[in-house]
Amino acid sequence: MRGPRPEAAAGGLLLVDKPAGLTSHDVVAVARRALRERRVGHGGTLDPFATGLLVLLVGRATRLLPYLSGEPKVYAATIRFGSETTTDDLSGEPTVEAPRPTLAAVREALPALTGALLQVPPAYSAKKVAGERAYDAARRGAPLALPPVPVVVHGWELGELRDDELAVTVTCSGGTYVRALARDLGRAAGSAAHLTRLRRLRSGPFDVGDALPLDALERGEAELRPPLDALGTLPVDALDASAVQRLLRGIPVPASAAGSWGALVDESRALVAVAERVGDAWQPRVVLRDA
Repeated sequence: MRGPRPEAAAGGLLLVDKPAGLTSHDVVAVARRALRERRVGHGGTLDPFATGLLVLLVGRATRLLPYLSGEPKVYAATIRFGSETTTDDLSGEPTVEAPRPTLAAVREALPALTGALLQVPPAYSAKKVAGERAYDAARRGAPLALPPVPVVVHGWELGELRDDELAVTVTCSGGTYVRALARDLGRAAGSAAHLTRLRRLRSGPFDVGDALPLDALERGEAELRPPLDALGTLPVDALDASAVQRLLRGIPVPASAAGSWGALVDESRALVAVAERVGDAWQPRVVLRDA
């Protein structure tokens, strides 16, 4: 009996459009059942109330998660002014109320929330302090004092301020909490605010327009993209059959593409390994095939 093709055995990339009400782990569980594959991982969590792009790696391709091309992130969001909440989104209880700001005040506040920032994560987040999750501490009424973390906000696009709600598009680094940006924008504009809608539109080169609806995944309609697609702009170096065999045994091979890291492919452009340049050779770090 013939075995699976090497590229099929390597798994692949799957883009899913997550609906509201599910955790990212819930979507991973659906993918495991639908694909009959235990090894499924995601490239960036979405809050349960959020929708949009979730990037999954399947099978051996889960080994590529550290190299997944996922910067920057782009989100469409709706910010409601007039109150803060315990969670910084619509699922929490109101904590602070303030008058609605003018759009001019919001625009004046944006420069301080653009560029490299130190952001205090939401009290209800997965951040850990001394081994305890922030959301666990918050739920028992003892929220943690979370230290600020560095993030980058590349830019804001503002829609109309209608009544108390403002539609925005935010381009930012991974690890940025858009909920916290909404909270901080409200404060900086002399008001209070929380997030009512969040949808991830892009993650690096991946677009939600190319994502599979969850119900289609459940019906078994998923088609995995090649593992190479997960690596974005990583330089690609094509190897002949002899070099591939050496690589599969962990032997460095000559490097002909530029860059300190490379995606090494065979003559059919199926991904064989991710490698680090050592001198003039590629040293394999992640290999997707058996020797």
